[in-house]
Amino acid sequence: MKLVSELVERYERGGLSRRELIQGLTLLVASGSASAATETPADAMTPNGIDHVSIRVSDLARSAAFYNSLFGLRPLSEDKPHNILRLGDKRVIVSLRQDAPHGTIDHFGVGVQDFDKPKITRLLQQRGLTPQEDWEYGFLCARPGWRASPVREIARFATSSGGRQTSH
Repeated sequence: MKLVSELVERYERGGLSRRELIQGLTLLVASGSASAATETPADAMTPNGIDHVSIRVSDLARSAAFYNSLFGLRPLSEDKPHNILRLGDKRVIVSLRQDAPHGTIDHFGVGVQDFDKPKITRLLQQRGLTPQEDWEYGFLCARPGWRASPVREIARFATSSGGRQTSH
């Protein structure tokens, strides 16, 4: 996860364009792995990579065409009431949301190996966090003050197979 943090920090400092950040995160998603640089606590969840990246865009069709031409991603599902288009090959990798502020990363989801929702809920609660579920992010845990960050400080969980925990 250190690599993800470094990419986001470079983006926030202006060292990466939005496009470069998305390309880096997309490559991590495609590879299905992200390495941790620190020791992992015994009760930690085991991440198996970035599940997906959600981007706020001004034009769904134009953005979908861009990701199709660059990575071959195609529409896999759409949530018309919420202006969301999910792109991928066999599973969703990039989720486009037509919403302001345009050109920002809305969130990224971390894949968790052997996802067990009750177990993860207990683990989060033991750490003083409140897991929740909603239409927008599925099963998540947000830190207080998360809306202040350009990249929301949010943990969005997904199964190791890439499936969402809630239907939209």
